[in-house]
Amino acid sequence: MTIDRGRVSELLEGFRGRRVAILGDLMLDRYVWGSVDRISPEAPVPVVEVREETVRFGGAANVAENVASLGANAAVVGVVGDDATGESLLDLLRERGVDVGPVVRISGRPTTVKTRIIAHGQQVVRADREDSSDVMGEDGERLLACLKAAIDAADVLIVSDYGKGVVTASSIAEGIRAARAGGKLICVDPKESHFRSYVGVTAITPNQKEAGDAVGVRVVDAASLDRAGRELLASLQAECVVVTRGEEGMTLFMSDGETRHLPTVAREVFDVTGAGDTVVSVLGVALAAGASMVEAAQLANHAAGVVIREVGTASVTRDDILGSFDELMEGT
Repeated sequence: MTIDRGRVSELLEGFRGRRVAILGDLMLDRYVWGSVDRISPEAPVPVVEVREETVRFGGAANVAENVASLGANAAVVGVVGDDATGESLLDLLRERGVDVGPVVRISGRPTTVKTRIIAHGQQVVRADREDSSDVMGEDGERLLACLKAAIDAADVLIVSDYGKGVVTASSIAEGIRAARAGGKLICVDPKESHFRSYVGVTAITPNQKEAGDAVGVRVVDAASLDRAGRELLASLQAECVVVTRGEEGMTLFMSDGETRHLPTVAREVFDVTGAGDTVVSVLGVALAAGASMVEAAQLANHAAGVVIREVGTASVTRDDILGSFDELMEGT
């Protein structure tokens, strides 16, 4: 059952001023747009005539922008390099109203940049510049100190794990410990290699493949999905496992034994890049605003339906979510 418009408006208004700490891998996404009219004489590859270049937030930076665009207060905990790209990324986040005080700058470590070359709407190639080794030593200690301070000032901790070295066994353990000690909510967009470290979180949002791989189950039908979701819920002792399933929507496995399936509300799917960032952002802010788990998931489902209409990562606003609910009502 879809929540009524009045309740949606009430919850969205409650997003204002919620305090969110985001732990994760900060990235900058570069897009080089152009067209292809010929093949290179040097190698059998297309020659892209560049028309435009744009930048967008990636990873935890995209989560932070989404949180800020929802009207909540976002403080992001992560690392960037001591380079021009890192400074540019921090400046862009500041412009969006994100608190970047907890970001640690590391000399000699490049800021993660993913460059996508796109011609005629299709990605031709992607080039990544990154150091995905775990942040350790003095830099790791600085990161943990920033994380604890950010959690102390927050209502909810969101973990955005892209496996680029910020989310480690140590930082996850410190984050969960500090959040639980302060009675804070914890929402995680996971990476498979760290599943054993997520025990005790409030909600976790794996996609269908990640959920199955985490417990050694190949998800091919409703029965295998149910098994994977239930086993993951039990092993993590979480309140809810939200399995995102692309065009099939999402399925909630809750600690009270209830399972709830939410069909997708997307009218069209153009690019799913960053949809997971949006889901965990809205889920975390909504729970902090007093939404039930099902209500929060419904809001997140509508938000995901908005952002997948665009190429690349995108942020969503409260008006976007309300508009999506209105569209659904008009179509029924």
